[in-house]
Amino acid sequence: MVVGRAVEGGPAFIGEVPRGPDWVQADPRFIEAALAHASGKDAGGWYVLGAREAFFGSGPFKAQVAGRRFVLWRKAGDALVAAPESCPHLGASLAEGRVEDGRIVCPWHGLKLDDRGFRGWRCVPAHDDGVLVWVRLETDGETPTDLPVLAPRPRRFIGATIAHEARCEPEDIIANRLDPWHGAHFHPHSFSALKVLSQSLDVLHLRVTFKVAGVGSFGVGVEVDATFHCPDSRTIVMTIVAGDGAGSVVETHATPIHAAKTLIVETTLATSDRRGFPIAMMLAPLLRPFIAARAKRLWVDDTAYAERRFAVRSGEV
Repeated sequence: MVVGRAVEGGPAFIGEVPRGPDWVQADPRFIEAALAHASGKDAGGWYVLGAREAFFGSGPFKAQVAGRRFVLWRKAGDALVAAPESCPHLGASLAEGRVEDGRIVCPWHGLKLDDRGFRGWRCVPAHDDGVLVWVRLETDGETPTDLPVLAPRPRRFIGATIAHEARCEPEDIIANRLDPWHGAHFHPHSFSALKVLSQSLDVLHLRVTFKVAGVGSFGVGVEVDATFHCPDSRTIVMTIVAGDGAGSVVETHATPIHAAKTLIVETTLATSDRRGFPIAMMLAPLLRPFIAARAKRLWVDDTAYAERRFAVRSGEV
């Protein structure tokens, strides 16, 4: 039995889940306590910007994090560079410029800039982990780290990443994933059954049946055991720990764009120990759109959940 940290004024959340219907098991006190626990984890100042494919080539590319606009480009050796998007000369958008010999060239007057900086204009750390692209900012309460915090990933996988925006804050995205009890009720198109086996403030362990085919309560499904955990304050990871596809992970990253607007980046890294998986990997370009479409369908519902949570929390409804 896993024992979680007790919360002042609330229960000691232990590994065995309470009995009763899902609305009883989805205890708001537990969800908020698990969210507070995750929010206290240090992300090292790193924020996900999107899939590597979205930042492939020389650039320039643009991004916004926490109200700040950035331009990104590639220099020699494919290294990623990130810097303020506004030119230090007269404020032109460097994202509308061009890249020459690893330097970003301002479209207005031709000022060439690189990672050495220029007067008060300074680059920020950027990282390409082979799947996602990140930038590091000076963030209150976080200690800068050389690299982002990454949960274990499968060695070989078929990957697909989606990204879209929601009118909420990052905590609303994480809270959605810390409430798996809504799964079969809110996503009947994707899940035919879901049961939480154990819970602590660090890990949720559940058994879920993914619907492969069928309508309503009738259909064919695949049952797996999975865990949810937060490696940092803006990420939650689902890992299949037993059943078909064991070792597969789904990383959900929440990046603040500006007040009340969050970028959701979710990457699915599917793996299998089946003998036919190498063939599936060769067909990856054909399979990725289906993986992405399934993730996008789930986030239609989950974005509505997160946005409603934000509206209730902020007193809008």
